[in-house]
This record gives sequence, structure tokens and C-alpha cells, in this order.
Amino acid sequence: MLPIALSATSLIAASLLWFPPPGLKEKPATSPPDITTKAVVTTPPAAPSEDLRTLLTWMTGSFSSQEQSATDPENYFDIRLHMVPIWTDRTDGLWLYVEQAAAANLAKPYRQRVYRLAQTGANEFLSEVFTLPGDALQFAGAYADTAKLKDVSPETLTKRDGCAILLHRSQDGSYNGGTQGPGCASDLRGASYATSQAHITADGLRTWDRGYDNTGKQAWGAEKGPYIFKRVKDAAR
Repeated sequence: MLPIALSATSLIAASLLWFPPPGLKEKPATSPPDITTKAVVTTPPAAPSEDLRTLLTWMTGSFSSQEQSATDPENYFDIRLHMVPIWTDRTDGLWLYVEQAAAANLAKPYRQRVYRLAQTGANEFLSEVFTLPGDALQFAGAYADTAKLKDVSPETLTKRDGCAILLHRSQDGSYNGGTQGPGCASDLRGASYATSQAHITADGLRTWDRGYDNTGKQAWGAEKGPYIFKRVKDAAR
């Protein structure tokens, strides 16, 4: 995964994108020990629906939180987000390479992921989250040059169990949702698990990502509300 401001209660509680401070890189989850598994690809319908294609289109492109950061620099960093379709000839879902970096350090993104989009029901969609093999920085910039991913395939990815985003399409056309429960492990800043909420429209995304310790106290993430990512460029297709 910009639109009209939303309150936290207007989104389904729970991980699209997490935003630790620039320079603080998220470590692989270690608890519970089986939180990551090798990717197991299921096969959704070969012909994606119009709504699923729309979701892919709206998530594709370059986005920036610069405007929000300029207005409230104490609570929001200037983050650049890029998402681009990959493996477009596959029939086991719609795949995206995702890269996030602080505007002050674009050459070293702090987060790189692969998402797989599928439709799971009427007006219901799932965005699964996968990590890249080895040192993800070797793939930095792949949103502009997907040839950097030539040796990567779904079988080389690692699935982040519990971190998938369940989205529903609202009557206004937007996609809204989040992770389900406390199953997405995170050990960043003493957290035990993470949640994320997302609101996606043609103009951009709002994401609210937070980590909590085992007592339910917030350990990291924005406290005032979601990050606002405005579309700055459509990805070449």
C-alpha cells in the first residue's frame, strides 16, 4: 500500500510498512522461533479481478512523506517509498518489490520487501510479506532496475508469518485493513510484536505501523497517527 485523514479507529487494527527512524535497521525476528518459513506459493485464480488489478495499480509507483514531515518534523520522518511489479508473467499472484529509505540516505534503504497480492473473497484481498535472500542491500535500487532481481524467485524468499495485510474495499473505492492479531514478531526497541494499518487510494497511502512489548505497551512507531505517503510518480509499466 493522499486520501482524507483517518483516525486510528477507522482502520482495521494491525503490517504493510514499518517506519523505524532512519539508520535503525529492523532485525530479523527471532521470537517465536518459527515466525519465518520458506515461501509456500498457493495458486489463486489465473485471471486477476478488476479490483485486484486496481489495488496493484494504486500500490505501484513512488511515494513520499515529505509534506507531512515538513509540517510535523518531530513526529514524522521524510521517507521515500517505491513499489514496482515484478514477475508479471506469473499466475500465482501479483508480485511487488518494495523499497523504503530515509530521504537523507536514499542509497541505503532501511527496508526492502516483496509483497504478493491475491484476492481471498468478495471485496477482500491479502498482501503477503516476504524478505529477500542474503543481504537485501545488494538489491537496493531494484525498483528502478528490476534486473537486479534476476537471481531472485519466490522460492528464494522467506515469508513473514503473521505479517500479512488483510484489506477490504470500501464503498468509496479505497482499500483498508491491517495485520490480524499479534502474530507479526518484532524485536525492534524491545518490542514483542508489530501491527500495521493501511489505507490505499489512487493518490497514495496512509500506513500506521507500531511495535508493542509483551505487556502491550507501544515500543516504536508513530504515536499521533498514520504516515501519509503522497504519490509523486507512477512506476513505468
